[in-house]
Amino acid sequence: MRLLIHKTYDDACAWAARCIAERINERSRGRPFVLGLPTGSSPLGIYRELVALYQKGAVSFANTITFNMDEYVGLEPEHPQSYHRFMADTFFNHIDIDRRHTHLLDGMASDLEAECASYEAAIAQAGGIDLFLGGMGADGHLAFNEPGSSLHSRTRIKTLTQGTRIANARFFGGDPEAVPLTALTVGVGTVMDAREVLIIVNGYHKARALAAVVEGGLNHMWTLSCLQTHPRAIIVCDEEAADELRLRTVRYFKDIERAALGTAAE
Repeated sequence: MRLLIHKTYDDACAWAARCIAERINERSRGRPFVLGLPTGSSPLGIYRELVALYQKGAVSFANTITFNMDEYVGLEPEHPQSYHRFMADTFFNHIDIDRRHTHLLDGMASDLEAECASYEAAIAQAGGIDLFLGGMGADGHLAFNEPGSSLHSRTRIKTLTQGTRIANARFFGGDPEAVPLTALTVGVGTVMDAREVLIIVNGYHKARALAAVVEGGLNHMWTLSCLQTHPRAIIVCDEEAADELRLRTVRYFKDIERAALGTAAE
């Protein structure tokens, strides 16, 4: 696992966006680049940076296929708080991606279990996820894989904790009861199947969870700790999120990055 600590959230987002653009540009021709995407407030800065890179001509999404992490059950795609709407307004409407190549779970499907199974099949048919971008909740969750989720789980229906509903209430007029009780989400195993995973973490309110994920053991109560077993996992964070890490941990990861930069410059 790599841990990159940047001074600010904006700095972390700029680095993450450049990383994603580089991966896409490496696959400019041939098989499409398959990108997993999150929603929520964590990736907003990354989407802004990616749109800016596209507008500068630094990256094209014409040869990219996307799969989103999750969607609320019971919200129409055009609902203001659906993740279909979020992705369109925040990202897809501002880049050159073929909308036929964007995949999101259907929270209105008549058979939700079949929807989850077909989503896993679609990912496999696309050749698997090349890079899965994600965020981390304040309790260490990934997508809607709440604490206690199986680290081998696949795309499925998930009941949301009251803590998650309270956290997301800011998008629903401040009312936790307005937040849907269930959602469809990719599983931890689905994310771990990606060839590379990149997670953005920001803010003091996530510092305790980040310390547990990085310095603690593999633990399903801290879902993102799954990254400890991934061969190509990167967590990029701001200094606020790193606030509860041990000093020696911070020094260790910063030393590794300095050494890597020095090697690359030789």
